[in-house]
Amino acid sequence: MATRPAGAALFSGLMTRQQPAAKQYLGWLLGFVLVKIAAQYLLIHPVYELHRDEFLHLDQGNHLAAGYVSLPPLTAWVARLIQLLGNTEGWVHFFPALFGALTLAVVWATVHELGGGLFAKVLAATSLLLSAVLRLNLLFQPNSFDILAWTAAYYCLIRMVRDARWRWPVALGVSVGLGLLNKYNLVFWAAGVLPALLLTPQRRLLARPGIYLAALVALLVFSPNLLWQAQHGWPVVWHMQELRQSQLVHVERADFFKEQLLFFLNSLVVLGAAAVGFFRFAPLRPYRFVGLAVLFTLLLFAALQAKAYYAIGLYPVLLAVGAVYLEDVLREGRRRYLRPVLLAVVGGLFLPMLRIAFPLQTPEQIRQNPGTYEKLGLLRWEDGRNHPLPQDFADMISWREMAGLALRGYQQLTPDEQQHLVVIADNYGEAGALNFYNHGRMPAAVSYNADYVYWFPRLEGLRAVLLVTEDDLAADDAVHFTSSRLIGRVQNPLAREHGTFVYLLRGPDAAIVAEVRQQIRTEQRRMRAR
Repeated sequence: MATRPAGAALFSGLMTRQQPAAKQYLGWLLGFVLVKIAAQYLLIHPVYELHRDEFLHLDQGNHLAAGYVSLPPLTAWVARLIQLLGNTEGWVHFFPALFGALTLAVVWATVHELGGGLFAKVLAATSLLLSAVLRLNLLFQPNSFDILAWTAAYYCLIRMVRDARWRWPVALGVSVGLGLLNKYNLVFWAAGVLPALLLTPQRRLLARPGIYLAALVALLVFSPNLLWQAQHGWPVVWHMQELRQSQLVHVERADFFKEQLLFFLNSLVVLGAAAVGFFRFAPLRPYRFVGLAVLFTLLLFAALQAKAYYAIGLYPVLLAVGAVYLEDVLREGRRRYLRPVLLAVVGGLFLPMLRIAFPLQTPEQIRQNPGTYEKLGLLRWEDGRNHPLPQDFADMISWREMAGLALRGYQQLTPDEQQHLVVIADNYGEAGALNFYNHGRMPAAVSYNADYVYWFPRLEGLRAVLLVTEDDLAADDAVHFTSSRLIGRVQNPLAREHGTFVYLLRGPDAAIVAEVRQQIRTEQRRMRAR
């Protein structure tokens, strides 16, 4: 009996309607997962280092707790695992890649639950793989797990519509609870889902005990951080106020919506199909509440002037819905020949985005050809002004240079001075970079910024200060030391830390030690809501 070539089998599978089965096409899913993980390593030019925010999250792994000033503790727990695995940049990149791969798997499962076959699964997976999620999964930040939690929570709700077993409320509670332990952003998921349920026939879910079991499980999972917040004066309130005053004030609502289009520009047809499918495709009508929930949350984000990427977690479930509808639309007649064309379009339109959305070009190449970046607003930083590089890219260079300067200063100290040294940096990025690249070679750096203000060593017998600062050493500060020496400055003009000074200060007097203690207390009090 003759067999068809593999290519012919693939084409046939994409052209015809497939009956979904739970264990079908797992090989396809594994292929997507492997490509996803590999891409997260290949889409960063070797000239770039870790990102400023990654250093903070990695350092939190050295100070395990149930909460932090800037975010809940889940990322820190993962950071401790990274340390146990060797604390290399390779492992730092692995976990956001893993969370991205799991998100893809949940989207695959969502398509299956909605009745989609091979084409729908491949289309949804391709649309998610080739999107802004690929960019977010490059960095060890809470965002990767945040998207996974949003997607898993939507999936659990979808399963609860026609499956009354207790496993799905429990899974929903775990997804929401872990999501909140990762990032408080998931509150906005709930703020969109609740009115959406009330306005649709699925309000019946609110009458079932399962939904309250889900809430209880979420509360139990999230409770360690809730208790920590209460014990520490609700620093999350202070952090949100600080964020709004320093960063969100520069967010324009028009830019927010423009960036939503850019995130999934190559798969807008799939997102548009989701909106149509909720109303025109009978199998999707029970899930209209998902579309309403997404809309409500999106409008809430816009009203609060949130950063555009906060909303990315809304879209994976829509890609699943849109893919299922398009599979049905392109099922019969000549339209079925558009299936591979649609996949090619999604992939083809993403190729130009690779050049600008990913750090594949060197900083110097971007500086010499800024046109496209500037037109798309990618050179605008949180301060509202344009700079030579996108802010994230500028946050990924010259950290080793800074760490090398600090180590050079440390090596100039006597053994006794090294034992009685404090290393103070201006911000969490500087402190974290020193601690990552100089780990085990010099004392850990601290800062009055973010969580570092709680990690200062004892100052009794202080003999020297290694100061990393963006400002020149003021004369009224220098007089408090018997000697001061400039070790060097960060030279790369494209780095966000360009010009940062590294000073070695010997022989501090009692007045400056008292001033440091007072500033620590002041910053700790300032970070409390009460």
